[in-house]
Amino acid sequence: MMSYQVQTNADIDVVVQRLSTAQSVVAFTGAGVSAESGVATFRDPDGLWAKFSPQELASMDGFLANPERVRDWYEYRRSVISAVEPNPGHQAIAELEKRFEAFTVVTQNVDRLHQRAGSQNVLEVHGNLIENRCNTCWWIDDAFVGALECSQCGGVMRPNVVWFGEGLPESTFAAAEDASRSCDVMLSIGTSSEVYPAAGLPHEARNFGAFVVEVNPNETSFTPYAHVSLRGASGKVLPQIISRMAQ
Repeated sequence: MMSYQVQTNADIDVVVQRLSTAQSVVAFTGAGVSAESGVATFRDPDGLWAKFSPQELASMDGFLANPERVRDWYEYRRSVISAVEPNPGHQAIAELEKRFEAFTVVTQNVDRLHQRAGSQNVLEVHGNLIENRCNTCWWIDDAFVGALECSQCGGVMRPNVVWFGEGLPESTFAAAEDASRSCDVMLSIGTSSEVYPAAGLPHEARNFGAFVVEVNPNETSFTPYAHVSLRGASGKVLPQIISRMAQ
């Protein structure tokens, strides 16, 4: 299994060549993409889980124990993302989408910065911060600050994100699996490759014949399996790819 571990012009040329012949592309993104916009990550040493308890703020038990505290925290997170803007990494992904008939963004991020950057075909495998949903009937409300009681069944409304101990939204993840299995190229961007089952998608893509490119400042557990591993922030690396594709 051959992998390129260092970002060079030749590495980027290999990626550009693969993209030039691709019919279907998946951009699989993680927290590192949004970190460049100022959105705190979770798993870094100074990330959110170093400051807050996951069980208190991102689990059903924590929500049932103190729903007001959980709602307040998610309202705080919504205020953070509303104050930031998509960065060149988000923008480059949106630009790439315009160049392919079949292009899917599969994101673990819940901030909707991809959509704000212009991405159209986005699968949110961990949900999003913008909506809330009924914990009983899954009715979706597009404003988290809305009613605390479901207008459809009277159930409790909660943030529309995946908490610890919960499964991913079935139809969304099934679509992400289908896209991963059918793509020619997958770009795994800014993800720690630690959170399963989503972290299995790049492996799935490779197993089904895709050329898989990792874009990350640091090595990850997926690095040995990437065909090309480009070391750097997505806001730096992806615009280089766009520029080369235009030549």
